[in-house]
Amino acid sequence: MSAATLTPPPAATAPFSSQGLPILDLSDFSSGDAAQRAAFVERLRETAYGVGFFYLRGYGASPAQIQAVLQASRDFFALPAEHKDAIHMARSPHFRGYTGAGDEITRGERDWREQLDIGAERLPLPQGADTPVWARMQGPNQWPELLPRLKPALLEWQDTLTDAARQLLRALALALGQPQDRFEAAFAGTPVQHLKVIHYPGRADGESTQGVGAHKDSGCLTLLLQDTQPGLQVWERDDQAADAGRWIDAPPIPGTVVINLGEMLEIVSNGFLRANIHRVVSPPADQDRLSVAFFLSPRLDAELPELVLPPELAAKARGVDRDPKNPLIAHTGRNLLKGRLRSHPEVAQRFYADVLEAEGLKPGAVASAY
Repeated sequence: MSAATLTPPPAATAPFSSQGLPILDLSDFSSGDAAQRAAFVERLRETAYGVGFFYLRGYGASPAQIQAVLQASRDFFALPAEHKDAIHMARSPHFRGYTGAGDEITRGERDWREQLDIGAERLPLPQGADTPVWARMQGPNQWPELLPRLKPALLEWQDTLTDAARQLLRALALALGQPQDRFEAAFAGTPVQHLKVIHYPGRADGESTQGVGAHKDSGCLTLLLQDTQPGLQVWERDDQAADAGRWIDAPPIPGTVVINLGEMLEIVSNGFLRANIHRVVSPPADQDRLSVAFFLSPRLDAELPELVLPPELAAKARGVDRDPKNPLIAHTGRNLLKGRLRSHPEVAQRFYADVLEAEGLKPGAVASAY
């Protein structure tokens, strides 16, 4: 497998592009005729090889469901601090629950966002002397007592986006010259479903603008619902010069979610697909931003083998990015745990101290990369 050295993008000095991200309609693939499906797959291949980010409409959500999710999310963040802290992530070895602004870390700096992380409602996996540490990530969610309607709204939303993501994976398999069901076995049974409801408070002039720092997503697919405030930016890299590129704004478009590819798809395609770097810039002091991000990954125990691409696609594969601070791992559980440990040092120190000790990591060192 070839490799390309990754140079992180500038923190805040690159120019912005006025060119918007492409918009695809999933209904062309899920319910279109043969010509519509073929056209969708072709455009998906071009987009996924290029910037790796796009807007998606026709993904199965009604306007009423979208508004219910956004309203329930706003109601959660409006709860008194003590009720949010009662379900703090520091209480969960499964990385589920509330995190306050500044408590999650990206590239060694604090992200100015508060959030609620949930996943599929599953029992913890049995633990024994030989149980791999990544198995600790499966377990139940934490829910606020004062907002009972939050649970059904978010779990229904998670199901809707899981169905959409599965359709996208089928289309991506075809785009890579594979059978449509190429990825299905790895997602059978208990795929990793991760929903992150995020509130970005405004920042005053002179404060850090890092809502969330530049990073890649560690799973397979991300589907992001944005409210009305912009802030998401995507790094469009110049393949002819590793340290060159530009930030592209990805403002909210009603009726769409933003799609980006995760690290595992970059690995299995030898860099034909790219897990692109992105960030969120904090809103001004008198505004705030709300988004709901959904991440779909294979089962925790799954390891995706590198695909054998058709010769015409293999010739264009760029290799997997090589970054000493962010090694990419084909095994789902290990790659996801890598990201969780460095992003959430409080959970890491409380529930994964043995991992930190075994790997010779000091508190906070796991948060030095993305």
